[in-house]
Amino acid sequence: MKIALFSDIHANLPALEAFFKDVDAKKPDAIYCLGDLVGYNIWPNEVINEVRKRGIPTIAGNYDFGIGRTSDDCGCAYKTDEEKANGAVSISYTNQIVKTEERRYLRTLPAHITIEYQLNNDKQYLLLVHGSPRKINEYLFEDRDEKSLLRIMQDAGADIMCFGHTHKPYHRVLEITEGENKRFRHAINIGSVGKPKDGDPRGGYVILHIEENSSILNKESIKVEFIRFDYDIEKAAKAVEESPLPNAYAESLRKGI
Repeated sequence: MKIALFSDIHANLPALEAFFKDVDAKKPDAIYCLGDLVGYNIWPNEVINEVRKRGIPTIAGNYDFGIGRTSDDCGCAYKTDEEKANGAVSISYTNQIVKTEERRYLRTLPAHITIEYQLNNDKQYLLLVHGSPRKINEYLFEDRDEKSLLRIMQDAGADIMCFGHTHKPYHRVLEITEGENKRFRHAINIGSVGKPKDGDPRGGYVILHIEENSSILNKESIKVEFIRFDYDIEKAAKAVEESPLPNAYAESLRKGI
């Protein structure tokens, strides 16, 4: 089974359209969205409606959670006064332009999706979250202490945990010894479609491969394919520059930061 997972579009319609073109060509068996449809660009309503039109199961990102409640807090961890000021402009602008029906959709998005597989005489739980199972806006960076990351997954009952929020893709395999057996958990950050922050401005998503031999006891039985695709970055960047949004967001799109 091929499962396409995407996240953090952030109102970037050109990136979303390019993503759909790319993923459709790969013919996944299922597709899920891990949230943050809105914020930082001019097309929140269009992005919401493209995802809704396809009937894609979607969870709430922290930005979706804030806008769904007409809040002035997106739950973002801005590091500088300039970032905070820019963030205030972004959420205010997004609240102004999001329409009533689209806001209602954001407000009712679920927090998590759990999928249970029964293969090879064991159960395998796939958990889809935005930030972490504990908090919608918790950042799980690649350098998270292994014990901490493992505890988060164990507490949530997740064998495979997919998430976004940091906009930086990675795959970590965590090993647990249970008696004579070794059990493996997979932590997968799926990156960002519309606002990458790993130095590569192309959009990104993941295809997760779960096969008939997949097992919690087989480290190699879960395959993770990181995909990057080109889109019209200049169209998205110029849309920012021609809007009330800070020009810094246009530069971040061009540089992938």
